[in-house]
Amino acid sequence: MGDETNLLGDYVRARRELVTPERAGIPSAGVRRVPGLRREEVAMLAGISADYYLRLEQGRDRNPSAQVLESLARVLLLDDDATAYLLRLGAERPRRRRRRPRKETVPPGVAQLVGTLPLPAYVEGRYLDVLAANAAATALSPRLSAGHNRLRDVFLDPAEQALLPGWEDAAQGMVAGFRMAVGTDTDDPRFIELVGELCLASPLFSRLWARHDVNTCEGTPKHLDHPQVGRLRLNRERLGVAGAPGQTLVVLHPDPGTDSAEKLALLASLTRTAG
Repeated sequence: MGDETNLLGDYVRARRELVTPERAGIPSAGVRRVPGLRREEVAMLAGISADYYLRLEQGRDRNPSAQVLESLARVLLLDDDATAYLLRLGAERPRRRRRRPRKETVPPGVAQLVGTLPLPAYVEGRYLDVLAANAAATALSPRLSAGHNRLRDVFLDPAEQALLPGWEDAAQGMVAGFRMAVGTDTDDPRFIELVGELCLASPLFSRLWARHDVNTCEGTPKHLDHPQVGRLRLNRERLGVAGAPGQTLVVLHPDPGTDSAEKLALLASLTRTAG
């Protein structure tokens, strides 16, 4: 799982290892014993001392200036999402005692709304636990029901993987979005338990988590290969739940008049018939 107390150092080290000298615009002469850039190369390109950069990676200096972080972001070829994440990691934050697990409860009005929506909809918690779902969502995947966790199902359940064409690409995006959303909020026992379990149970999750990829996954359509109706392409809307920090209402909907719209309507009728 890594040292979640040295988030900044772990992040810059992971990103350094992914940048080749060629991409950084420097010569690559001789045998290199490490993947990506050397520490002293990053320091040189960022305009800081090699000793200071080493202290950052080792967690001995955790609050560099925004100017230093922006220089590192440039050298490490970070996009806007990743740069924002790096700046969050470098921001000073007060020491907190280990928190007790927080039970996430969906506001009654939101739970009622989910149940009445004609489209697949569910509420996701801060660590991708499914907290509520309607029948249309469960018809898409039985794992879209309260009590399941999206990360655990995607990485550990072959039936869920079979629903997702190119599921490993979808898994990579899910991990990057999860890390972006969690940010520095890593002292929650639920987070520690979930990431620890997945690092042990899934080599793929462990590799992806170690990369420290981040993105917001906004506007990404969801592709499914459903056993009853075949391929579906659904738009995915993610709406924050007012009064419930960390909870998100997810609604899936097809483009009107498309093959996916017809198939989703067929699946709804099959669900009503079965019920």
